[in-house]
Amino acid sequence: MPDDWQPTASIATLRERARLLARVRAFFAERDVLEVETPVLGHGGSTDPHLASLSLEASTPGGRERLWLQTSPEFHMKRLLAAGSGPIFQLARSFRDGEVGRRHNLEFTMLEWYRPGFSLSALIDESVALVRELLPEAGPRRLRRYRELFREQLQVDPFTTPLESLRRLAGERGGLDMQDADRDGCLDLLMGLVIEPTLGREGIDVVIDYPASQAALARKHRDPEDGVEVAARFELYVSGLELANGYDELTDAEEQTSRFVEDNRERQRLGHGEVGADVRLLAALEAGMPAGSGVALGLDRLIQLALGKASVAEVMAFATPRC
Repeated sequence: MPDDWQPTASIATLRERARLLARVRAFFAERDVLEVETPVLGHGGSTDPHLASLSLEASTPGGRERLWLQTSPEFHMKRLLAAGSGPIFQLARSFRDGEVGRRHNLEFTMLEWYRPGFSLSALIDESVALVRELLPEAGPRRLRRYRELFREQLQVDPFTTPLESLRRLAGERGGLDMQDADRDGCLDLLMGLVIEPTLGREGIDVVIDYPASQAALARKHRDPEDGVEVAARFELYVSGLELANGYDELTDAEEQTSRFVEDNRERQRLGHGEVGADVRLLAALEAGMPAGSGVALGLDRLIQLALGKASVAEVMAFATPRC
């Protein structure tokens, strides 16, 4: 019999986790945001080339079908928005293959919420307020532009520096052969190794204006500096940890279809398997999803910081591989 049957978090920690979850729910109740529950399984998965989805075969009324464990509740929640739900939030069980470590687990809790009619700026304010609800000593908020972070810390412009120069710099910093890497691959490595560890060390850092190629499900707009296209999204950092990722949500069904196709094309180029696109999300967008903003926050990481733990496993009842 295995001897690792005990939980990875202490019972005292699990009591504290429950207390913090109650505070999260109270935060949204005070703002009249509806709590919802959506399926863990879906006919569509995340086509994001940088995410590894898990799937299974199931017997359904349609016969044996492939269903995807959701990497976040985003697609189902957007279908609720299109159906007229108004502002909604969810504490969702989410799954991402291969992600196990101090900051990751195969199964985790995503706090995700959507605000029809909210600007990205308004959602940033609310996201900071939610973080301060659990981390009251987090310190001041700073708004940081992605482009300026690269200029300050690496002396390169991520939008205009030649790819060969980025490959050389990424290779030097990462100790890797980056000669076949694309621009986003180089930028992601430099962001993760050099810039991210410095963020949120003296407060709450909110990074905005990411490259347009990293828009995912966000709208795009123009950088006022030179008109280059950038993503209307933000990421929020505390103590070197990325906690949240928010978008001015894309509502155009045709553009979303194109992005799904391009994502799967990139997955094939990278040698990843193709993921079935969520056609019901596309139908919901076609029917009309209200304009607004949404954000996904890694709740286990936030609780880890709030309780002063070294890893997310210490705030989960049974983290991988003890599940």
